[in-house]
Amino acid sequence: MKTIRLLILSTGLFIHACAHDNSTPAPEAITIAVTTDSITRGDYTLVFINQSPAFDKQVKERMINTFFTVYPVLANAYNPNTLQKVTFVIDPGYTGVAATSGGRVVYNPEWFRQHPGDIDVVTHEVMHIVQAYPGGAGPGWLTEGIADYVRYRYGLDNAGAGWAMPDYNPSQRYDNSYRITARFLVWLEKNVNDKLVKTLDASMRGKTYSAGIWQAQTGKTLDDLWLDYASRPTL
Repeated sequence: MKTIRLLILSTGLFIHACAHDNSTPAPEAITIAVTTDSITRGDYTLVFINQSPAFDKQVKERMINTFFTVYPVLANAYNPNTLQKVTFVIDPGYTGVAATSGGRVVYNPEWFRQHPGDIDVVTHEVMHIVQAYPGGAGPGWLTEGIADYVRYRYGLDNAGAGWAMPDYNPSQRYDNSYRITARFLVWLEKNVNDKLVKTLDASMRGKTYSAGIWQAQTGKTLDDLWLDYASRPTL
């Protein structure tokens, strides 16, 4: 593992007209600590950029181990042509939980401070890298539903995070996304077509998805499948 530590000093910029103006206070120096680790195991490399000096080292190690445990499995199962080099960024300036763009995942250190056991956020996010859906590939609710389905199937410690599928209730819809959609997908694979998620995933990546894929793969429309699920939702 290669580790690089940098100190970035930001002092701001003055325009020339203010260079000799003694009434203008000097900008405050802002120091940002950045630690970059590059880890390679087998065919895959993870670049881990930590911009939060207080970030828990044990959580960091669990994130790294989760990546190298889960990512090769997801690549093999869904997309062998996925990226071989991935970057994680711990960014104190990011206020969501996590977000993925291309091969880069940004994480909020405050989320992990409050939820140190939620390690399978990594599983969900790296599935987005494996998905690699082009723009206009299909509905966003299905993208997120598949990623949470994968977290359910391949997550290393969902129980430790208190993460589980929600029970069905009549107010739900298949397009509610995330765990609600994921639970529906689990039910469909158990009761209708055990290869459905891989088929949906491939269609999104190949930009061949259409509403007709549900009937082609199951013999029923999406709305009718949801009615069947609602009538007997037990997993």
